[in-house]
Amino acid sequence: MKNLPLCTAFPLLVCLQLQAQESSPQDPQGLSLEQRLQRLESRLEERDSELEELRATLQANSAGQNRWYDKLRFRGYGQFRYTSLFDDDNDPDLFVPADKSASEAETFVLRRGRVILFGDVSERVYVYVQSDFAASTGAPDYSVQMRDYYADIAFDDKKEFRIRPGVSKVPFGWVNMQSSSNRAPLERPDGINSAAEGERDFGAFFYWAPREARDRYRELTSTGLKGSGDYGVFGFGPYSGQGLNRSDKNGELHWVMRLNYPFKLDSGQFFELGVMGYQGRYVPKTSEVEIGGQDVTPTYDNPDGVRDERIGVTAVWYPQPIGLEAEWNWGRGPTLSDDGTSITSESLQGGYIQANYRYNEGNLTVFPFVRWNYFDGGRKFGTNAPQAHVNELDFGFEYSPERAVEFTLFFSHTFRRTNTRVAPYDDVQDEQRLGIQVQMNF
Repeated sequence: MKNLPLCTAFPLLVCLQLQAQESSPQDPQGLSLEQRLQRLESRLEERDSELEELRATLQANSAGQNRWYDKLRFRGYGQFRYTSLFDDDNDPDLFVPADKSASEAETFVLRRGRVILFGDVSERVYVYVQSDFAASTGAPDYSVQMRDYYADIAFDDKKEFRIRPGVSKVPFGWVNMQSSSNRAPLERPDGINSAAEGERDFGAFFYWAPREARDRYRELTSTGLKGSGDYGVFGFGPYSGQGLNRSDKNGELHWVMRLNYPFKLDSGQFFELGVMGYQGRYVPKTSEVEIGGQDVTPTYDNPDGVRDERIGVTAVWYPQPIGLEAEWNWGRGPTLSDDGTSITSESLQGGYIQANYRYNEGNLTVFPFVRWNYFDGGRKFGTNAPQAHVNELDFGFEYSPERAVEFTLFFSHTFRRTNTRVAPYDDVQDEQRLGIQVQMNF
């Protein structure tokens, strides 16, 4: 019997004990047969109760292994930067809207300090939350700011059809959607970024992409080819239009649409083609300015804002090893008049062309690039939407000995750039700046 399983031996022992007890009407303690039976049944009930508790604990622990918050993950990156200006003290101050390090008053800056929480919390719901520990909210000092806060809700098991409500990137401009952790030049080109400074807004976007296209988007970022990410083959939806972390001011929505596809040749070469457009009304921020010796505050005719619309095209030949990027957009947007009295919708255009090369051996990656950046139109996100002229040539290289760290050397020659921060919005010409950046990835 010593070799019997416990589940077999236990009932047998109970039966033997009962048989032994039946031979004697009382045990040494003076208990009757009926009393002994009741005591045994009570002990068995206690064992059954203990067994149920153990089963419940086991089930709870098993369920805990599949809790939704166990599926969340963290990642992020930081960019530590120094910029030196080579200018004439008699020239107007250089102002680069996206780069606060481009200033005579700045030394070292933490350009971006991103921490990202993301993951699939269910079979069809993916969440993404990104904060920035270096973003500016209009104040000169550092602050913590929300950059992304959205969910992807899929309509099918393959996740080819989905909506994205929340704060996320507006699907306009390939370079706007490309993460700053992937981009080689230190900042995005004004010609495209002027459509949505900060790249994000409150909105609800519908995205569709077949599984093959989604796999290619993922491959373009995971293999170091500096893809823009998965924003669908077709994207469409409404958004506030007033910019990142800014409340709406007119109750009217902007609408955006984008069609884009990542092609792959038999040789393995990737390239992307796309078209995009948006339209809406933008309410510019105004303040009193002195222009021509007079103090004036610009006005606009429609209280719902000024017509704001663009169309654009994208062409990207990925660096395998030689690459080429080109984007251009045309449209109309809020623009300050020459006399500073009014803001109207005026024509604009701009974009960039970039050539690059990717050398990769093991963990080592070297990425030299050269880029022409051009824009002519109103800067709607600037106070009073002043006319902006940008014409720059940028070049440099990115050196990454491993995925966890990247070093970038960046040189920019400014043929012309308008200081859109302060009136009378003068132009800076023939100025150079040198940028050095260390990026840490985790």
